[in-house]
Amino acid sequence: MKSVAALALLALFFATPVIASTDEFTDPAYAQVQGPTSTPIGHYEFCRSHESECGALSGPSATTLTEELWAQLQQTNNAVNANIAPVTDQDLYRVAEYWAYPNGAGDCEDYVLEKRRELLATGWPATTLLMTVVRKKNGEGHAVLLVRTDRGDLALDNLDGEIHLWNETPYSYLKRQSQTDASKWVDLDDDRIIQVASMH
Repeated sequence: MKSVAALALLALFFATPVIASTDEFTDPAYAQVQGPTSTPIGHYEFCRSHESECGALSGPSATTLTEELWAQLQQTNNAVNANIAPVTDQDLYRVAEYWAYPNGAGDCEDYVLEKRRELLATGWPATTLLMTVVRKKNGEGHAVLLVRTDRGDLALDNLDGEIHLWNETPYSYLKRQSQTDASKWVDLDDDRIIQVASMH
């Protein structure tokens, strides 16, 4: 049975779209971009070994979310979360940071890579599937997949079975992939008031 929260979210998504045109992303349902920033070292190394997946992008700025596509997002999020065992890079690869497609186990970035790969395979445009780095309340780094739709930026998270709008998650958003080049990243302007511990 669907939770009350999930049903409410479903009703919200299939009400009036947030944007009338996919060129307008000033609504709070979208994470605001500040400008170019550094690429996470893990993604930089990933791109060196997966060059065909990292480069210039073209396509829609947002996906028009239908009930079928919403179900696809839920199925992909749930399946990947269920099929991958959470293991740190240190335990799995004996290094602090290593982004890779998971083979039954992986950390948060690996869940994101797999969700992105599976959605790309079903026809989702790469311009709307954006790897994103966030910070948890305890100060730890984390990664989610932001899916840009006409209903807002949706966060697919291995720590949460529900899909939420980005601004309804308990994270501070730091940076994400560029929509014009999969190897480039942009800073995010997250001015929400969230109690987040400092990173040391």
